[in-house]
Amino acid sequence: MAMPRNREKPAMLEFTVDGKTAQNNPNTYTCEFSLERDGWVGKPGRPVNPGIVLYAMADGSFAVWDPARNAWSQEEGKDSPERIKPYVFNNSELWQGLRNPDASLGMLCNGLLQDWGNWQRDKGEAFSQLQNVLKALSSSPSEEDSLEPGPLMSLRVGDTFEYPSIRMPDESAIPIVHASSGVKRILSVAYLLVWSWQEHVRASKLLAKAPARQMIFLIDEVEAHLHPKWQRSVVRALMQVADDLNPNTSVQLLLTTHSPLVMGSVEPLFDAAKDSWWDLDLDRLSRTPQLHRRQFVRLGDANSWLLSEAFDQQATGSIEAEEALASARALLLQGKDAEINQVIRAQERLQQVLGETDPFWNYWRVVAKREGWNRSEEHTS
Repeated sequence: MAMPRNREKPAMLEFTVDGKTAQNNPNTYTCEFSLERDGWVGKPGRPVNPGIVLYAMADGSFAVWDPARNAWSQEEGKDSPERIKPYVFNNSELWQGLRNPDASLGMLCNGLLQDWGNWQRDKGEAFSQLQNVLKALSSSPSEEDSLEPGPLMSLRVGDTFEYPSIRMPDESAIPIVHASSGVKRILSVAYLLVWSWQEHVRASKLLAKAPARQMIFLIDEVEAHLHPKWQRSVVRALMQVADDLNPNTSVQLLLTTHSPLVMGSVEPLFDAAKDSWWDLDLDRLSRTPQLHRRQFVRLGDANSWLLSEAFDQQATGSIEAEEALASARALLLQGKDAEINQVIRAQERLQQVLGETDPFWNYWRVVAKREGWNRSEEHTS
């Protein structure tokens, strides 16, 4: 939970949500942190229904708010509604199961390991949906890289629990508990999507209501644990999964990233009419974070994004190479006035940090010849 940095000053959060209301107008809410309750307190009354809200945090934790299961209820003898808390999982609880605080009511969620096994044995809609989501979230559309469920298997003698597995490129299968961090991250997201939707549909039927028409999916550091190859495809995959989940449900994705590969990968997908990107920067004067909506410009590749206002980098190579290039450029500006010993030292430094095919070498050699750095030319021959 976000906490106020200075408890002596009021701390407030304000947000606007466009949900299911009588007027269908955006609603703005303000929550203030209560020191007595040690939590955020909003205005009384039933809030607007934003649909299903899913939140995948960078540390592997997850949260789900379902209007069919986490609604506001009016209990007898109370003047104000009491909120049923959303589901909040740490990484272990998502895999092993989330217990109800009231032990007599059983589990809130069976967890990825048990649900996957049950779905696979039943061979019903849930498992079919899981297979489709896993295929869509795979690192590439090719069959050899596709995430495909394997057989259920035990890990050791005497273990009665059967673990789900995934097939490897060589057709062997490994238990998902032995998968890499990147694969586990994708499996967790896939399970969260399928479990949340399946349970929402089931609860909606019991309430004789139609499933939600809106879903908000927030993901912190969408590139977390993912190989660069996967970073280039993950946003496209999430958009496909969102579209395929239910044709009658619109999905809004809110993603944060530190990856220039992710930024470059969305260039063909970005629609200025309905998409936007926001840049979070530290204001040097006020020392406070500022959120700015930027114009999305197609820059072409990850290096260009690194040098853009999105990441505020001056170079894409090593710090040592950046410093050596800065010194060399300063000598190039001096021309014939540059001291030959400085030129030689600069060239030796460049040879230590630059590759032989770096384009800067062509510029350096041309200027060295033009300015008569004859002793330098011996090193460049």
